[in-house]
Amino acid sequence: MTTTALRWRHALAMAAAAGVSMLTMTAAMAVDVTVWAWDTNFNGAAMKEAASRYAPSHPDVNIKVDDSMQQEDIRQKLQTQLLAGDTTGLPDIVLIQDDVAQKYLQSFPGAFVPLSDSIDMSAFAPYKVAAATHDGKSYSLPFDSGVTGLFYRADYLKDAGYEADALKDLTWDKFIQIGKDVKAKTGHNLIALDLNGSGLIRIMMQSAGAWYFNPDGSLNILDNKPLKAALETYAKIWQADIVKPASGWTEFTGAFTSGETAVALNGVWMTGTIKSQPDQAGKWGVAPIPKLEGVEGATGYSNEGGSSWYVLSSGAGKDAAVDFLKSIWATDVDFYQKILIGQGAFSTWLPASAGDAYKASDDFFGGQPVWANFSEWQAKIPSIDYGIYTAEVDSAVVAQLPTITQGGSVDDALKAINDQASQQMQ
Repeated sequence: MTTTALRWRHALAMAAAAGVSMLTMTAAMAVDVTVWAWDTNFNGAAMKEAASRYAPSHPDVNIKVDDSMQQEDIRQKLQTQLLAGDTTGLPDIVLIQDDVAQKYLQSFPGAFVPLSDSIDMSAFAPYKVAAATHDGKSYSLPFDSGVTGLFYRADYLKDAGYEADALKDLTWDKFIQIGKDVKAKTGHNLIALDLNGSGLIRIMMQSAGAWYFNPDGSLNILDNKPLKAALETYAKIWQADIVKPASGWTEFTGAFTSGETAVALNGVWMTGTIKSQPDQAGKWGVAPIPKLEGVEGATGYSNEGGSSWYVLSSGAGKDAAVDFLKSIWATDVDFYQKILIGQGAFSTWLPASAGDAYKASDDFFGGQPVWANFSEWQAKIPSIDYGIYTAEVDSAVVAQLPTITQGGSVDDALKAINDQASQQMQ
């Protein structure tokens, strides 16, 4: 039982003895739990649904969700105040994107509550737990998944001579060949890519259980075989003349929602965007992503994006915050069905997949059990350590993409990435 619950039970007993009403005591003993999150319609809505389910049995806890800020604003405020050692005004619970979490955990030891002391982390997708684990303890309540999928226009592929079975155990070389055939038979490019982003490189790398760093945090660029294979594959996709160049998110998503391109290879959160075109119902399918050939540990499963909840040690409501996360986010199967249907929030709490919403088939995707498929793939994602300098190395990778897509040396690109990242990490 938490400190808050004990305090509350004791207070009720004292109140009853004194003849004080429960309503009066509730107001007097109320604990505020403040939450910072970005994205009102997704993160904020999911947290408010969780709060509404917790409230009836915990009238002493007021969960206040502030989802008015952008992610960058939250990062800046958190970092600035923790650096200054001033926690005034910081929330009890904060949402942090997975690939930057280690920077906070390692830069500010003691700032966050180790949730693995209170919550069973074995019930969450291992790769999400690993992203928030430092010195043997895990600090986040894992939230949404970025499990990746190959969303494809089944009608375009069929016109090019491919059925769904052709996408089983797919390799990147086969993916490129399918792209050439689709373009030859239908006139559509296979995929839209933005040279200002490294998302596809990261997806390929994690699918083989690799990242930019060694276990001791040092750079792993020059001898990183999965990274080299990812860069080589990325260049081959461009050089096959099957890419629709895109600049910015609107152009990128518009390429496949308009029907101009045949596939989208992204995290599960892209499902809602694809389904935003009801006239395309029944024309789409989803498959695991292709595998890197000749790379040890390569799989067809990876992750893109995702974030998790952290409890700040400085918060006055931290005990209630931990109890809230444990009671709803680590216990309530029905809650996860509600936010899957309402917000398209795909859970990384593994028991959630036993709910009815996760088992349902989807006519938009030709009757596929889409959520059940993503649940199966999520459990197979290789765990990696994002380290504390992912953003810096990403910038170095993006700087080399135009050159390698035009036939430049990948070995030279790796050296340039290593040099630039080394300078930025000093």
